[in-house]
Amino acid sequence: MSLVIALLALGFLMLVAYRGYSVILFAPVAALGAVLLTDPAAVLPVYTGLFMEKMVGFVRLYFPAFMLGAVFGKLIELSGFSRAIVSAVIGLVGRGRAILSIVLVCNLLTYGGVSLFVVVFAVYPFAAEAFRQADIPKRLIPGTIALGAFSYTMDALPGTPQIQNIIPSTFFETDAWAAPILGLAGAAFIFAAGLAYLSWRVRQAAARGEGYGKGHTNEPERAADARLVHPGLAVAPLIVVFLANLAFTRLIPVLYGPSHTTHLAGLAEPITIAIPSVAAIWAVELALLCGILTVFAFAWRGIAGRFAEGSRAAVAGALLASMNTASEYGFGAVIAALPGFLAIREALSAIPNPLVNTAVTVTALAGITGSASGGMSIALAAMAEQFKAAASAASIPFEVLHRVAAMASGGMDTLPHNGAVITLLAVTGLTHRQSYGDIFVVTLLKTTAVFAVIGLYYLTGLV
Repeated sequence: MSLVIALLALGFLMLVAYRGYSVILFAPVAALGAVLLTDPAAVLPVYTGLFMEKMVGFVRLYFPAFMLGAVFGKLIELSGFSRAIVSAVIGLVGRGRAILSIVLVCNLLTYGGVSLFVVVFAVYPFAAEAFRQADIPKRLIPGTIALGAFSYTMDALPGTPQIQNIIPSTFFETDAWAAPILGLAGAAFIFAAGLAYLSWRVRQAAARGEGYGKGHTNEPERAADARLVHPGLAVAPLIVVFLANLAFTRLIPVLYGPSHTTHLAGLAEPITIAIPSVAAIWAVELALLCGILTVFAFAWRGIAGRFAEGSRAAVAGALLASMNTASEYGFGAVIAALPGFLAIREALSAIPNPLVNTAVTVTALAGITGSASGGMSIALAAMAEQFKAAASAASIPFEVLHRVAAMASGGMDTLPHNGAVITLLAVTGLTHRQSYGDIFVVTLLKTTAVFAVIGLYYLTGLV
């Protein structure tokens, strides 16, 4: 019965997320409902002492990264830099290669630190124009953006500042550059396979005589021929984020050592921080701050009048995204404490290989919750120590665990109830029936890539 209760709680959260209800509201409802059926007297203590403690702990660690990433993305948009980058890439690759152009633009923006939600809004108008000119069906736009923004630049490429690549660092004491060779190999697999698939879909449509189509909704207005900034200037903040992230990743452990204690006169006790658990987070936050300052330096006149409104929208988006994930994290902590989860843990533990165990666990929970960061947080909060023990016994570096967990989080998370998928389809004016199939293929490619990376590690020992 205890197993049924845990599964019902997971199923209920998945259902309400799919229906579009707020996870912030229903994650505690699902968690405490399971506690009520297990031990009614424990509901209030568990809510205060476990759910809220874990939720607040997640916000404490990761909210600055969410907020700085959202502000940085908004500034890239307000400054016109995103438009300049898109135009330059399309001009370089050629308008006849619309799919490759849009994938590369999404790659550049997400790897440069722009939130994937911001990328969807920034890229869609240009994707629609490029697909219209190339007479490619509009229904292929969501799959193209998903390949460019929701896949390897989110969690496979070493150093990516997206949150899915940062979360494992706090559990495994690694950094954002963990297992670079495996990450690059996984990214190359997804990129090549994804482009091959989308190109095949274009050929299929052409053979049927299907073009861009008519009568679409949410069609963007034709962009005015405004003067664009030089692409070198536009891409400079993205390069600054990349280089600063690399530099701070190396500098912070040197400057602070394995731990750091701060004494302030007004504190009853000093503040002691274990540096390996926060170094990657600090590096990304400082890098994003450098990127923000770079945009200000290069485009202050263009954004000064709109910064107040733009920053409010960015912070609101960051609050929503971080609180959604934090609520799922609190939910996972509660479920992991229930007797029923022990059966789930034992079943997953039966998978003998530690890397396959990690991949299956993270992928399954990311799929159930419809969130890469939420599902990974739930899995690692419950089982990180078990993963580490198994990896140590098999002499597997924790850097490999980091990369496998990060990549696994971004596979089945893009099931139909995923928030980013719903947003992408809403922005493009398309439906699940029209376009979700292509997104799902990208999802399968990402999931396959995780196991390809695991196989590569065992064949070569490369990290």
